[in-house]
Amino acid sequence: MNLTYIKKLFYILFGSMTLGLAILGIFLPILPTTPFLLVSAFFYLRSSKRLYHWLINHKVFGKYIHDYIKYKAIPVKTKISAIVILWLSMIISIIIVPHIYLKVMLTLIATVVTIYLLTLKTVPQQTAIEES
Repeated sequence: MNLTYIKKLFYILFGSMTLGLAILGIFLPILPTTPFLLVSAFFYLRSSKRLYHWLINHKVFGKYIHDYIKYKAIPVKTKISAIVILWLSMIISIIIVPHIYLKVMLTLIATVVTIYLLTLKTVPQQTAIEES
């Protein structure tokens, strides 16, 4: 095996792992979806043109990557739903968790993630309509 082949396999493996984390991020508000998709695109671009094109043209994942690369932003609907789901899941977790330290930590995590989401730019509404 040559070094180029091993490097390609390494990139495909890490691209697939970060894609898995991105998929989890759709359902778990603690994990950010877009950064993991961008890392997946980075690894796939350097290892497999087929996987890269599949990812950026995917009906769900491609929109995340396109919006972030083109506008450095996310749609307002995504921003609102992420914050609502984040806080709903955190409130449920805070109620269930018996330890005050964990409750404080969950609240801090939710607050930091909310601040991060609010500081992201929002995809221009007119552009989002035109491209739909």
